[in-house]
Amino acid sequence: QLGSACLVDQLVGEVFARVTGLGPLVDPAHVRATLRSIMRYNYRASLADHFNCMRTFALGDESALLMAAYPDGRPAIPFPYFPEVMTGFEYTAASGMLYEGDRADGLRCYRSIRARYDGLKRSPFDEAECGHHYGRAMASWIGVLALTGFHYSAVDGELAFGGSPGTYFWSSGGAYGTVRIRKAGEGLHVSLTCLGGSIEFRSLRAGSAVPRRFDGIVRLGAGETIQAEFEKKS
Repeated sequence: QLGSACLVDQLVGEVFARVTGLGPLVDPAHVRATLRSIMRYNYRASLADHFNCMRTFALGDESALLMAAYPDGRPAIPFPYFPEVMTGFEYTAASGMLYEGDRADGLRCYRSIRARYDGLKRSPFDEAECGHHYGRAMASWIGVLALTGFHYSAVDGELAFGGSPGTYFWSSGGAYGTVRIRKAGEGLHVSLTCLGGSIEFRSLRAGSAVPRRFDGIVRLGAGETIQAEFEKKS
């Protein structure tokens, strides 16, 4: 029933491997080509002329990524919900685009979803799929990780951010705060602030700069800030 479909979630494993720090798993060039295909075939700037005989989670002039597209011809009996739209799948594909550096298309998909769940047309707190308040929509948070480069391993004591200058929000299982990254000569200056809870780590990384490894465990609590300088890798 899938046939030769271009599936919106065909890279879900790759995306979650990036989230957990295990990726990339396959050739990045193939990943980028696949994401371009998903955007080319599955994205609809308007659903006004789109046929959908199943559940209607998007309609009219709204924009969305379809579950599947059949650019080379549809099977006689495709899987039933191929023309539907579900935010959990859209967020995952869009996050993959952000991880691969395609901010324009990734953010376009995010904005399309948020425009549908704007509090006027639909509740921004209830992105329905198989039921109300569906858990898969929590994949929206991956976009924050992809844009900021945030990664935290409590097991290894590693805390990491991307190297793009700016001020970003971060959160772990037991803490949240902000990080400010700015250029400092050939390297980077990082100001990490904990606004609530507490977090422990042994090393701090910012983009491709040389990681900062501390003597022992750093414990950062609410209201505390740590400053770190990072040298450019030779």
